Amino acid sequence: MVNVLVNLFSRIGAPLTRGIVKLGFACRFFIAILRHSPVSLVRFRLTMREIWFAGVLSVLIIVVSGLFVGMVLALQGYETLVRFGASSSLGVLVALSLVRELGPVVGALLFASRAGSAITAEIGLMKATEQLAAMEMMAVNPVARVVAPRFWGGVISMPLLAAMFSAMGIFGGYLIGVQLLGLDEGSFWSQMQAAVDFRLDVMNGVIKSAFFGVAVSLIAVFEGYDAPPTAEGVSGATTRTVVTSALVILALDFVLTAFMFRGV
Repeated sequence: MVNVLVNLFSRIGAPLTRGIVKLGFACRFFIAILRHSPVSLVRFRLTMREIWFAGVLSVLIIVVSGLFVGMVLALQGYETLVRFGASSSLGVLVALSLVRELGPVVGALLFASRAGSAITAEIGLMKATEQLAAMEMMAVNPVARVVAPRFWGGVISMPLLAAMFSAMGIFGGYLIGVQLLGLDEGSFWSQMQAAVDFRLDVMNGVIKSAFFGVAVSLIAVFEGYDAPPTAEGVSGATTRTVVTSALVILALDFVLTAFMFRGV
């Protein structure tokens, strides 16, 4: 009986212990990134290249997804609002849903799937082919040269992509609500402008997307840097980036929402 309990606790405790150890390494890695960030920010050309890779190359999926999310939201919202005679508030529903919640969250999930996985795979392949070790041999710090620019490229790109997602979603809602369903255009925009508050809605959405950008970028660069130098190790690290980022985004969304809107 004692051996059974010992085996049970060891099976439960071993993954928990490994997770705590990995979290500690991730925190130390984050501090190292911040310590070497001035180098990458001074040589901003490196960071600009990563903004192109993480941000600009993600624009297409963000724009198309935002447009269709806004269109679907308008269709579903109209069917609900028309039952209560409040169809004129469709613009408010679409704008608040996107700016407060769907824009930052769905945009971050798409960013993690497209850019986060690519960053992890790129750094993991550099480690597997010993490019990072070669940098260390040439007295080039790989954290400053490789990791920090990719981290800040993701952090800068994420709020911009979330804003584009929300803007395209609102445009999609306009196409469905005004052009397809025949709502009054002036009422659609005027009620939206009156209901959406810049500080409570727009800025809180920007703050959310900034937190998501830090979390996803840190997970992506850490998993790539920590990946075993094999094809299987890089593949596993890429999968962990997407899964972990999705869970962290949803958990952070709950915490940030609880703090931001508890007094509203």
